[in-house]
Amino acid sequence: MVGTFKILTLAAAIEEKKVNVFEETYYDSGSVNVSGTALHCWKAGGHGLQTFIEVVENSCNPGFVELGQRLGKEKLFEYIEKLGFGQKTGVDLNGESTGIIFDLDKVGPLELATTAFGQGVSVTAIQQVQSVSTIVNGGTMMQPFIVKSISEPETSTIVEEYTPTVKKENVISNETSELVKYVLESVVANGSGRNAYIENYRVGGKTGTAQKVGNDGRYMVGNYVLSFIGFMSANDPDYVIYIAIDNAKGVTQYGGTVAAPIAGNVLKTIINLYDLEEDTSGLPREYLWYEQKYITVPDVINMNKKEAIKSLNGFTIEYSGQGDKVISTSPSAGARVKEGGIVKIMLN
Repeated sequence: MVGTFKILTLAAAIEEKKVNVFEETYYDSGSVNVSGTALHCWKAGGHGLQTFIEVVENSCNPGFVELGQRLGKEKLFEYIEKLGFGQKTGVDLNGESTGIIFDLDKVGPLELATTAFGQGVSVTAIQQVQSVSTIVNGGTMMQPFIVKSISEPETSTIVEEYTPTVKKENVISNETSELVKYVLESVVANGSGRNAYIENYRVGGKTGTAQKVGNDGRYMVGNYVLSFIGFMSANDPDYVIYIAIDNAKGVTQYGGTVAAPIAGNVLKTIINLYDLEEDTSGLPREYLWYEQKYITVPDVINMNKKEAIKSLNGFTIEYSGQGDKVISTSPSAGARVKEGGIVKIMLN
């Protein structure tokens, strides 16, 4: 489960004060040698000099090897256990798996390095959702469940009802949770998760690209599980989603290009279903040259017509009214609109 598992390593490193994600840097040459084995970054030639926020944005494997080495095997595996991996969640579904995690006494430098970026471990989707929910909600692990209530079919009388139950508290600190949410929002705004970005809403998340293992125990060529785990709103999440695509065909095999757009569409459906309010206070997006750019509508209320036109440069302006003073705009100030999009201004 390469990629999405890295959220655990990030949270553990921040909680244990092993990294300053804003100030410390890491140079990625494209690979790192551990016990005679070259562990490669997905980008040939590497990402060069990065802050650790950029290490996460770029899903840089060698950078996460560094974090794992700073933590050490005892501390990393302590967080793996605390966050529920290698054990059943107790979800109300039959046949739940524990997943596969290395035994601590069999973990050497290479196993520590690969575990830090999620290779060589097998975890379930519900374990990942439980873990990420714990990390982004301030450190409280909740009991996952599927069935909300059971009703008598003829009268619709509720026979049994299930309510959220706390499993563990203070798994990580609230301060660590806030910082992890910030970094993962940056992944969606500026990094590998950018295809899950939604204008005027705050989304955080992490991509994953996991090479599958065949029956012979070897990694399969060109056969991956592509994933994205995300949450919304990034500052105060109510929704966590996990998307995994097994052996996608006819596409570039990366979680950011396959799973992230699907996650974005699911989140847009949630926005429409629950009529969620816009929030323009999130991280600004850094647009690539080929992407449709969005611009924030400036506040032009009480400006005269000439001043308003100057401030609204880059938009298509439509007028209503015959006066010279702006009394309202649609969309209102602070909204983000496609470059060249229409802004209607009403004059007095």
